[in-house]
Amino acid sequence: MSRPGSEVGLNGRSTQTRKSDRFLAGLEDFKAVTFVSHVHPDPDSLGSMVGLAHLVDSTLGLPCRVTRDGPICRAENRAMVDILEMQLTPISKVTWSPGEAVVMVDSQPKTGRHSFNGEVSIYGVLDHHQTPGDLEGIPFLDIRRGIGATCSLVTNYLMEQDVSIPEHIATSLYYGIETEVGGFPREASALDDEALQYLFPLVDLDLIAKIKNTPLPDTFYETLLVALQSSFIYGKLLISWINDLPQPELCAQVVDFMVRHEGIEWALVAGVYQNEMILSMRTNAPRAQAGELLRQVVGKVGGKAGGHDRRAGGTIPMASTSASAIESLQSELRRRLLKSLGMEDVRGQRLLSRKEMLQCMA
Repeated sequence: MSRPGSEVGLNGRSTQTRKSDRFLAGLEDFKAVTFVSHVHPDPDSLGSMVGLAHLVDSTLGLPCRVTRDGPICRAENRAMVDILEMQLTPISKVTWSPGEAVVMVDSQPKTGRHSFNGEVSIYGVLDHHQTPGDLEGIPFLDIRRGIGATCSLVTNYLMEQDVSIPEHIATSLYYGIETEVGGFPREASALDDEALQYLFPLVDLDLIAKIKNTPLPDTFYETLLVALQSSFIYGKLLISWINDLPQPELCAQVVDFMVRHEGIEWALVAGVYQNEMILSMRTNAPRAQAGELLRQVVGKVGGKAGGHDRRAGGTIPMASTSASAIESLQSELRRRLLKSLGMEDVRGQRLLSRKEMLQCMA
């Protein structure tokens, strides 16, 4: 018999209305489940979708579909998909069916970071980002802004339901958490640490090492060189401009490197890809609220952004990608960012002097 105020969970145990029980109970009347996430999915979104699909299949026996929104360009992320043999359906090729539940993972509706435009109603949203989306009318919500990774939330669901986790699923979840919380300072909560400890004995560490050390393409080094040559330091802020960005995810790779510069607390890399300016920000400042700061900076120039306390990303649509249009937007972004950081009067200096660059080219 269950205790007063509790419910009997799907695994037969008495529980205090756990999120995982509510999530699964709400899916029982659907015929299938499709998982969607943000554009250019990263390890946390990929691992979360795969983990939830395994949970639903194991407990409810419903067919599940894991999607991919846009290309996956970052070498490590492509390696994760290939090495762990993830079956992903491009969102552009999805045909929605009656009786199908749509669950958004590691993202929220109408944040500008996905191309899924609500062709069907969303049943649930599971996320950890600080930037709010349009959540009105969605039956199931589990948004925990205090945790480091959505994969930790999903692992918690699997633990609550006593679902056995195969090695490739555990590896996906573990790598997803590690990529989110493994920076400096570390962004892990107690739930993240508990999930990592639970998954560790189930993980193939050799596969994770293979993913982390996957070969990098020429475009990474070419983009890094351009960023180094066009980087400016404003006190504790470093800004890098890339006027011709080969792949959108390269901004995140480059900024991960730039923020490690001695004495830097904030780093922004902005590159032009097709008809958009792609932005990626990192900070090691405590309680920085990077996602909210970048959202406010780009919101007034027609862009959208979001993220975490120390990591953020965004996009700004561009009517023109002429040299003058790019320079004008760069100037406005720089002005707004310096103002947001209280650094309006700080003069910038090149990371590398023109003399040094010319000497390297000689």
